[in-house]
Amino acid sequence: MNLLISGDFYISDDFQNKSLIEQSVIDLFEEADYRMINLEAPITANIPQNAILKTGPHLHMSENTVMPYLTQLKVNAVTLANNHIFDYGVEGLNNTFESLKKNKIDYVGAGNNLVEAVQTLTIEKDCIRIAILNFCENEWSVAEADKPGANPMDIIDNTKQIKAAKATHDRVICIIHGGHEYYHLPSPRMQKQYRFYVDSGADAIIGHHTHCIGGYEIYNNVPIIYSLGNFLFTRMKKPKVWHTGLTVLLKINKKTIDFELTAHFQDYKTFQIGLQNPKFQNKVKSQIYSINNTISNERLLLERWEQLILENSDNYLDILSPSQFFYNKIIVLGLKKLKLNYLFMHRKQYKAILNQFRCEAHRDIALAAIKRFISKYAK
Repeated sequence: MNLLISGDFYISDDFQNKSLIEQSVIDLFEEADYRMINLEAPITANIPQNAILKTGPHLHMSENTVMPYLTQLKVNAVTLANNHIFDYGVEGLNNTFESLKKNKIDYVGAGNNLVEAVQTLTIEKDCIRIAILNFCENEWSVAEADKPGANPMDIIDNTKQIKAAKATHDRVICIIHGGHEYYHLPSPRMQKQYRFYVDSGADAIIGHHTHCIGGYEIYNNVPIIYSLGNFLFTRMKKPKVWHTGLTVLLKINKKTIDFELTAHFQDYKTFQIGLQNPKFQNKVKSQIYSINNTISNERLLLERWEQLILENSDNYLDILSPSQFFYNKIIVLGLKKLKLNYLFMHRKQYKAILNQFRCEAHRDIALAAIKRFISKYAK
C-alpha cells in the first residue's frame, strides 16, 4: 500500500477560487492509495467571540475556500492534532468535524474529549491493517478529560496508544506536530523521545510544525522524518524556508516500509505550488543529506542545539522578566533595546523559576495554578 503524507496546510480566503496547485503536485498525490495532509486551522467562520485566549495568531479557513483544494488533491484524511485546531474553540472544532464528515474526509487527532481525541484512524488495503496515531505538543489546543481538542503529546499516554494499536494492526504510523519553528533539526530531547516511540512499537514517525523541512534518520530499521515543513500555507512575509516543503510516500507491506521524499515549492508572492525542476529536487536532497549528517552525529547535534539556545535565550528570559508587566509595548521595547530590561532580572528570581519548571512536583502545581489564573482573571 502507498500512503502519502504531507505537511501543514492553510489557505486563506484571499485565495478562494484560485488555482494554486500545479499538475505535478496533483500527479504526485495520484500515485498514492491513500492521501493525508495536516489541516492547520479549523474550518469555521471568523467569529471574534469564539476565539480562545492564547498567544500567537488565530487561524481559520472557510469551507468554500479549503474544500476545492482538498477535493482536487483527493485527500482521504486530515490530521487535526496541531496548535491551531482549537483557535476558535468548541464551535470552531465542531464546525470542522461537520465539514469533514459532509465531504467524506476522515480525520484523526482531535475529538470532543480526550477519549475521542486519542482514537486511532485505521486504514485497510491489500490485506494490511494500518493504524494512524496523531498527537501534538501541548500549546492551546489540547483536549482534556471533559474538554474538546487535540490529542496531546504525553510520553506515557502516547506509548500506551502505540502499544494498543500495535496489538490490532500490522503497522503503526505516528504523525507528530512538534518541534522548533524554522529549525531544521530535532532537539536532543525530541530525538530521544521519538526513538522511544519506535522502541515502543511505532513503524514510522512523521513530523511537521516547524515551517521548514527537517532531516530524517533510520533508527532500528524505522524511518523517523522530523519535519515535512509546509505543504501550502498562505501567510505573507515569512522566511524563505517557509516556502519549501516535503511530501513523503510510504510504501508499506507486512515486512517492510520504504519511503520516498519529494520536495515542492510555494511561490513567494502567489503561493503557486509545484515540484519545480530536477535541479530544485537535487538541491533539496543535498540539503536533507547535510541535515541528516548532523542528526547522526551526537556531538554536532548538541552543538547546533546549544547554538539555537544561545540565539533565543534573550527572548525566553524576557518573557519571564518583570518588565513584561508594563502594558505599554513601547516602554517594553525601549527597555529591551537599551538592555535596561536586565535591571528587572534577578538571579534569585530565576533560580526559583528554574526549580518550578524542572521539579516535577513543583511543575504540576505551577501549571495548574497558572491555568486557573488565566481562566479566572485574564478575560
